[in-house]
Amino acid sequence: NDLPPSEVKMEERGQWSNKLEFVLSVAGSIIGLGNMWRFPYLCYKNGGGAFLIPYLIFLFTCGVPVFLLEVALGQYTSEGGITCWRKISPLFEGLGYGTQVIVTLLNFYYIIVLAWGIFYLSFSFSWDLPWSSCNNTWNTENCVEFQRRNTSTDQMINPNTTSPVIEFWERRALRISPGIDQMGSLNGDLALCLFIAWVMCYFCIWKGVKSTGKVVYFTATFPYVMLIVLLIRGLTLPGAGIGIQFYLYPDLGRLADPQVWMDAGTQIFFSYAICLGSLTALGSYNKYNNNCYRDCLALCFLNSGTSFMAGFAIFSILGFMAYEQNVPISEVAESGPGLAFIAYPRAVSMMPLSPLWAALFFIMIVFLGLDSQFVCVESLVTAIVDMYPAVFRRKYRRELFLLGVVLVSFLMGLVMLMEGGMYVFQLFDYYAASGMCLLFMSIFETVCIAWVYGADRFYDNIEDMIGYRPGPYIKCCWLFFSPATCIGTFAFSLIKYTPLKYNNEYVYPWWGYVIGWLLALSSMVCIPLWMVYKISTTQGTLREVCWSSCQRKTFGNFLSLKK
Repeated sequence: NDLPPSEVKMEERGQWSNKLEFVLSVAGSIIGLGNMWRFPYLCYKNGGGAFLIPYLIFLFTCGVPVFLLEVALGQYTSEGGITCWRKISPLFEGLGYGTQVIVTLLNFYYIIVLAWGIFYLSFSFSWDLPWSSCNNTWNTENCVEFQRRNTSTDQMINPNTTSPVIEFWERRALRISPGIDQMGSLNGDLALCLFIAWVMCYFCIWKGVKSTGKVVYFTATFPYVMLIVLLIRGLTLPGAGIGIQFYLYPDLGRLADPQVWMDAGTQIFFSYAICLGSLTALGSYNKYNNNCYRDCLALCFLNSGTSFMAGFAIFSILGFMAYEQNVPISEVAESGPGLAFIAYPRAVSMMPLSPLWAALFFIMIVFLGLDSQFVCVESLVTAIVDMYPAVFRRKYRRELFLLGVVLVSFLMGLVMLMEGGMYVFQLFDYYAASGMCLLFMSIFETVCIAWVYGADRFYDNIEDMIGYRPGPYIKCCWLFFSPATCIGTFAFSLIKYTPLKYNNEYVYPWWGYVIGWLLALSSMVCIPLWMVYKISTTQGTLREVCWSSCQRKTFGNFLSLKK
């Protein structure tokens, strides 16, 4: 062999140093912004405590079973999100490509929220928060400062009035244009914040699980400290009880609305990072005999419990704001970016020591988004490196490939920081990683494992890893409940589809919706296209194609070496 030893030897794939690193990494991945700004609002909107009924049904029929499926699949195969499906059934390898397309699109836009959070955090270190007054250069003559209890509301008669927090968001942070057809110039301040976010993300994962496993000790636990602090503060504010009452008051009549059930289903998929390949990637770094079944149950209940607790923290604050402004809570309740960058900043402006609470809140937002973001990037890098180990598992090549992914994602993200960038961001958020895409992937995941590979066979694999078989309920979900629930919800989401409107007002041009649907279809078409390609290029019957590369004896011998 003429090659020097440094070129011949491939680097080890790596494993978690201990179970806690895996648990914290998964927790950091799944416990993100969706728990904080989406679940509480959906609970309030869809019948309060009654919403927990469809939520729990989806949790136990889809959430927990598919969560376990993906983690166990990664642990069993020690492969990333693409090659794991190649080993299970080559006909379904398109599943891996589809999930990584979603992750790639997520990497372009999810980190934009971190850039916004860093931007707001930088303005929180001043005694007078800039979004609490109308005395700034970006404010208009229609700006009216917050109305508190027992103050005159004559100045609010003008329907054109806006609040300083909205003007800060739209005119200072976003500098938003009238529409997507007017992209305008790049926002340099936000571009710097995006650069800082990507630098943090890169160094969190540049050494693979060696660095990720250490970083999550802080990034996955610190948001809990902030959440508990904000929860205690929220519960001690006047009007907190009003907010919590609206959050939990059960309206059982809402259960007759199919939209409530669809919201519950999509929230499970969003908040559990299902069908993104990240759970498979993280599970693939486990030791072969790790009890992934017990870990998954604990992580699922931790995730949903965090969502529930976040509702108390958020709605106690919103109740305080409604009390202070003497308005119904429906006028202050927001979801998504509107909660994090409009409703909550407005609320903290009314508190004593408002800069402190603003800083704590945006630090929490940054860390909630950071570990979800770097796990997404790690998922993509793991998938590609496992496809071409001879190329990338060499000295510094993985780090250089990661740098390339970060640079491309950063450049793509700059489009969303232009004056018309918010409209692009909303297209990505509404279509690229929509519940429709995730449901579609989940249908094929459960069909592949339960019906093609075999649910009993996969149960045997899990027993080989953890020493016992999970209860029969999980297997029934893979075979029947999960695919049936996903198919029903997917069909309903198509029937009830409504085109995206920004702020429920701005209607996109026709080509904007075309871009949105191309983003959605870019992941879903991977599955049928790969099936057509595989069937047309492989000799034999369809059954032989399905199992042609499983090679049970070889696969089993490979796995026995891991023990």
